[in-house]
Amino acid sequence: MKRLFWLGVGVATGVAVSRKASRTARQATPAGLASNLGDAMQELAGAIGSFGADIRTGMSEREQELRDMVEQRSGVPSARPADGRHAARPRPTRARRAES
Repeated sequence: MKRLFWLGVGVATGVAVSRKASRTARQATPAGLASNLGDAMQELAGAIGSFGADIRTGMSEREQELRDMVEQRSGVPSARPADGRHAARPRPTRARRAES
C-alpha cells in the first residue's frame, strides 16, 4: 500500500513537471513570445487609455472648480454651456492676396 501511494505521488509530480516544462517550452518559441508580447501590449494600451480617462476627468473637475470660484468671486456667470461643450467659435477669414 505504501508503494502504491508513492507511485501515485510520483506520477502526479511527473505530470505536473511535464506540463510546466511544455508550457515553458511553448513560451520560448517565436509564437509564444509573440503571444506574450501581444498580451503585454493590450494591457499597456488599456492602462494608457484608463490613465487618459482619469486625466480628462480630473481636468474637467478642476476646470469646474475654477469656473465656480471665478463666478463666486466676480459675480459673472460662466459662459460655458450647461452640457459641458465648448461653444463653436467662427474662424477668422484670411485676407486674399491680390494676384497680379
